[in-house]
Amino acid sequence: MTTSSRALGDLFDTFRHEAFRLETLDDYSKSGNVDAYHAFVAGEPQPDDYNAGWVEKLRSHTGKGKRVYRVHILRRPLTGYLRFELGWGYQKNMSGGEEFFILDITDRSNPLEDVPDFWLFDSESVAVMNYDGTGKYLGSEVLPPERTAEFSGYRDAALAHAEPFTDWWAKYGA
Repeated sequence: MTTSSRALGDLFDTFRHEAFRLETLDDYSKSGNVDAYHAFVAGEPQPDDYNAGWVEKLRSHTGKGKRVYRVHILRRPLTGYLRFELGWGYQKNMSGGEEFFILDITDRSNPLEDVPDFWLFDSESVAVMNYDGTGKYLGSEVLPPERTAEFSGYRDAALAHAEPFTDWWAKYGA
């Protein structure tokens, strides 16, 4: 069942301890922040208020001791979109307390082949993120509770193979 973004928003607003995101695509340019992506490509400076709403939401969670973190599976060389997401998005979101990890599959096989993008909340609720072939967000699907153990395993595997973003960025960032 595909849900509205409001259902996903409700999960994000009500989690108690942690919210984990797995990102698997190398281009989300047809989804949110399209104008910012075009500004980045044009070489414009990052606006001071870039992602301000999300950063404020992050601060409201992390300030209460909640953890918000993600792993992005990617390979080098980075796409233009990934340079934008990591250079503008991740850097800005870290100021709100979000944690990032990179699972770089440039020189190894993907341990999570065919696993979709998802959010996992408190190891209790999973929302699979659906995208078309161009990276356009199509909606989310909240899965039944019996699927959470499967997705908790995906989270654990992703973290076991990933490295902190700041370490990875120091080696490969632009």
